[in-house]
Amino acid sequence: MKNRLKVLRAERDWTQQALAERLGVSRQTINAIEKGKYDPALPTAFRLALLFDCRIEDIFQYEDES
Repeated sequence: MKNRLKVLRAERDWTQQALAERLGVSRQTINAIEKGKYDPALPTAFRLALLFDCRIEDIFQYEDES
């Protein structure tokens, strides 16, 4: 799944660690999400959308892998 998390985070001048603390996850989790190696659970996706004041679809875009 593609995402705009790194862009949104950079627009706010937040480090991965700062975002992780706001979400209650590890910095490694943020890194894995940004690199597309991990898709967050739905509650985390909702918290990200609330934090960035946007829709989940504005952060994550489904990418068909077939």
